[in-house]
Amino acid sequence: MSSIGKLMKQAARIQRQMEDVQAQLAARTVEATSGGGAVKVVAKCDRTLGAIKIDPQALNPADVQLLEDMILTAVNSALKQAEEISTAEMGKVTSGLSIPGLV
Repeated sequence: MSSIGKLMKQAARIQRQMEDVQAQLAARTVEATSGGGAVKVVAKCDRTLGAIKIDPQALNPADVQLLEDMILTAVNSALKQAEEISTAEMGKVTSGLSIPGLV
């Protein structure tokens, strides 16, 4: 088989593996909290939010800025965790890719 044929087969295999990993990542979740657990965020590893839970005791109309900050902190933390997992899992798929002339 020619080099281009082998490369095409390898690319097709990697594409199938990436689609499988993406489906798994969409089902996998991470959690982050802030404010001592007053705000809890669940993010999926496909970099989408699954849920935001706010303890009713954290709802103080006089301090909306604090609640907003807690939400941002928890969301950013959860999305960072999800990104790290996604990058690691996708890296496993592409680590064996060898492109002639580039490696």
